[in-house]
Amino acid sequence: MPLLVVGSIALDSIETPHGKTEECLGGSAVYFSYAAHFFSNVRLVGVVGKDFPHNLKKIIHQKKNIDATGVQELEGKTFRWKGAYKGDMNVAETISVELNVFGEFKPVIPENFKDSKFIFLANGGPSLQKSVLDQIHSPHFTVVDTMNHWIKDQRNELLELIKDVDAIVLNDGEARLLTQETNLIKAGKMILKLGPKFVIIKKGEHGSILMSAKGYFIIPAYPTEYVKDPTGAGDSFAGGMMGYLAKTRDTSLQNLKRAIMYGTIVASFNIEDFSLNRFQQITFEDIESRVREFEEMLR
Repeated sequence: MPLLVVGSIALDSIETPHGKTEECLGGSAVYFSYAAHFFSNVRLVGVVGKDFPHNLKKIIHQKKNIDATGVQELEGKTFRWKGAYKGDMNVAETISVELNVFGEFKPVIPENFKDSKFIFLANGGPSLQKSVLDQIHSPHFTVVDTMNHWIKDQRNELLELIKDVDAIVLNDGEARLLTQETNLIKAGKMILKLGPKFVIIKKGEHGSILMSAKGYFIIPAYPTEYVKDPTGAGDSFAGGMMGYLAKTRDTSLQNLKRAIMYGTIVASFNIEDFSLNRFQQITFEDIESRVREFEEMLR
């Protein structure tokens, strides 16, 4: 089934204990698309400025199952993010953010994208995300991502949006901020009462929690020892999860558990190098091999 993602396309400058890179390809929609393309055709909607490098355009367009015709190019500069990771690299220190054309982004969904059945609303303003939903004819499964900024500054708009989606993905800090509850199980139950069928709480190196009215499912992170750059890990997790759901066309609780395992494995590859470098080196067979290894560990 067609899979649509709407989100940021960025030029990232990142420093970690293992090196640094300047203005490499990043952004929530980019990481999501590359993670999901191993499983399903992806329709990408985003915006770049006139300064967006030609070689990075080729990286986005080179995958035949990523349809980037929904990417707008506007006068001005591309969204830029500069950050650094230290110590255990669990949290990024944001050094600078330049929204540029992304700050004025009003997504226009191409007509041939409006029949998309699986929708991922990557991190962005709730009103922007709602405008995307309003343009889709009859979505089958919709997932929204958010962040602290929107929870604090556009809480009411976010609460209205959550009523209209099937699932929400957020990290442990965001779940606590949204509910004012420190216990994550209680927080997850409270978010379920806001409307979504599923709540997925990411806990970084400690894995994730899936919650529904039928109970909860906890999965650890894949124990990789080669963590080079965590940027995009959450969007890669979501891309692997949503890509698997679109591939299998099954959104049951049982299949969602398996989709989260695939998302976990895809994210474990992403963090092993900067930008999309690792994704450009692996195949679907590499993902399947690591899934089998992970399943054996869990047994």
